[in-house]
Amino acid sequence: MGEEPVYAALDLGTNNCRLLVALPDADGFRVIDSFSRITRLGEGLQASGRLSDAAIDRTIAALRICAGKMRRHGRLRARFVATEACRGAVNCDDFVGRVADQTGIGLEIISAKEEARLAARGCGPLLVRERRYALVFDIGGGSTEVTWLRVAENGCAGEVIDSLSMPWGVVRMAEEYGGAEVNHETYELMIAVIRDLLARFERRYAIRDHIAEGRVQMIGTSGTVTTITGLHLGLERYQRDLVDGRLLDFCQIRYVVDHLNSLSLAERSAHPCIGPERADLVLPGCAIMDAILREWPVGRLRVADRGLREGILFNLIAADQPDRGRRGPDAGPSMRRPNP
Repeated sequence: MGEEPVYAALDLGTNNCRLLVALPDADGFRVIDSFSRITRLGEGLQASGRLSDAAIDRTIAALRICAGKMRRHGRLRARFVATEACRGAVNCDDFVGRVADQTGIGLEIISAKEEARLAARGCGPLLVRERRYALVFDIGGGSTEVTWLRVAENGCAGEVIDSLSMPWGVVRMAEEYGGAEVNHETYELMIAVIRDLLARFERRYAIRDHIAEGRVQMIGTSGTVTTITGLHLGLERYQRDLVDGRLLDFCQIRYVVDHLNSLSLAERSAHPCIGPERADLVLPGCAIMDAILREWPVGRLRVADRGLREGILFNLIAADQPDRGRRGPDAGPSMRRPNP
């Protein structure tokens, strides 16, 4: 790569291990390598308080692949973060030490506030200036972050007013309430658990008043949201370029969610946009999303196949090239990826 700077961002979550490697360009950055694998690092964590040996082994195997990819690109400006599973595990320090010894990757355990901030920044290019506030939500494996933003005048950035981290993601919800077969009563119970937490945030900021005046936009970033979009579009295989940035009306989402609730585990597993690894997690994810949409009836959702990793890359590039993309207090460049 010569003297050209190369940047990398790794996000180790409760369910997934994801990596992006990118080069800056005139539009922001261009992804030149990536990796994503479901590792279920947080499997069984809620019951035991510990990361299991099997989950650690799966995750280290994935991180070895990430380390190999990064070595091929030479010297990197990089940040490697871990989120909810590592925040809550009593053996987190032992795990981080093993990762460093066996892969050379130094994991940084970030706070829920930092996780929300990075995810919101990663979604910044999808904000529009016509609506002065934004709700950004990120449904993870072990937690869900909701960020309340004030949109910059140029619509390219958001100032974080506050964020809410709920200790419920798709893995924890599935382990607590079940995900393989979910009846109507269980689905509504999952929604009620989330809405109780959202209501406290609503009371603090009266977000519904802003919604009633047409001043709020909503962005959703997670496997749940992109899966819903793939199903809505009838995709036979996932295509990021057709999903990222798409607007969905709440009624379109409602139709897909109702359809998913009518399917068996085997039918969900067989769908190419879901697959067997996520078939037991999609309904818990839908319940979390459903709770957010019911609490804040914005009416339309902007779908983001981007988030925390992109936020990291934006920050790294901005730190090295402060004149790039100055479009507001938290502005970040746009991004381009090769088609999947």
